[in-house]
Amino acid sequence: MQHDGSGRIWVEGLSKQFGPVAAVQNLSFVVEPGSVTGFLGPNGAGKTTTLRMLLGLVTPTAGRALINGRPYHQLGNPAQVVGAVLENEGFHPKRTARNHLMVYAAAIGVPDQRVDQVLGLVGLSPAAGRKVGGFSLGMRQRLALATALLGNPQVLVLDEPANGLDPEGIVWLRTFLRSLAREGRTVLVSSHLLSEVEQTIDQVVIISHGMTRYYGSLDQLRSSQTSRVLVQAADANALVKALSEAGYTQVEALPDGRIAVAGATRQQVGDVAAKASIALYGMDEDRADLERLFFQLTTPQYAAPPPGYGQPPTGGWAYAPPPGQPPQSPYQQSPYQQQGPHDGWGGQR
Repeated sequence: MQHDGSGRIWVEGLSKQFGPVAAVQNLSFVVEPGSVTGFLGPNGAGKTTTLRMLLGLVTPTAGRALINGRPYHQLGNPAQVVGAVLENEGFHPKRTARNHLMVYAAAIGVPDQRVDQVLGLVGLSPAAGRKVGGFSLGMRQRLALATALLGNPQVLVLDEPANGLDPEGIVWLRTFLRSLAREGRTVLVSSHLLSEVEQTIDQVVIISHGMTRYYGSLDQLRSSQTSRVLVQAADANALVKALSEAGYTQVEALPDGRIAVAGATRQQVGDVAAKASIALYGMDEDRADLERLFFQLTTPQYAAPPPGYGQPPTGGWAYAPPPGQPPQSPYQQSPYQQQGPHDGWGGQR
């Protein structure tokens, strides 16, 4: 079924305080239909609390989380709008996979034949008659996803869906989520590992300590990568001077005696050294990968918010636009703004 693209998620100024603990602080982002958005952060960053507020399981201290412009409890039949997987422990061990789904199908008012459809979608048809107590962790993840899909929802909210999947299962999940997005659905996937979802997602929201660190497209995050040339020179001081005179001023001395030059290619550094008659003993290119950027954005020493965080910065925004208005260019904190130091499916258990 092709969906009409009305499943937009809006999170605006969302905060949650548990006593003295600020679990979520002023989060704002938009998840658009037709794409897979990664909701990333280390364990304890506030991801699950945010998703629980989105699904009406936790009441926000401030702000709001909307689906189709409404809070979850105003969606009418929410199971046919939003399918969610927050954990995979809600299974009776003595029930078969099919019986588990039949109970949920009756509860949300969908026909019994939908049960066999979703079992096929998640690759559990051969195990439909097996008791869930004998399922592996990866199989439980697939059954939880099947449960979320029963109502043929516009929106999918998945908390760590790759947990317990073997490599083959992860490839399957990646392909499956992309196919759902191509149908026009909204897919929001949380993870504590960027590498786990990097090949799946289009947009990314990165949080740490309950606050937004980056919000934007994955391509923009990739383009923010900077490479350095690591040089072992016969006379490091002379090379630094020559580079500076040539306009290359982003130079750093490394503990091993090499110098790191940002904003220049190996050929450019080599040309400067040759012109200054400085012997070079080696050059390597050091490109920051996405996992390193993610680490920089979420590690505590990088996690202090920039001055005025929570207020609309010049040229950007700190809150999601109201429903019915197109989102503006999202506020993105540059990854280099702050410097500083299975059990899988397919086998018998």
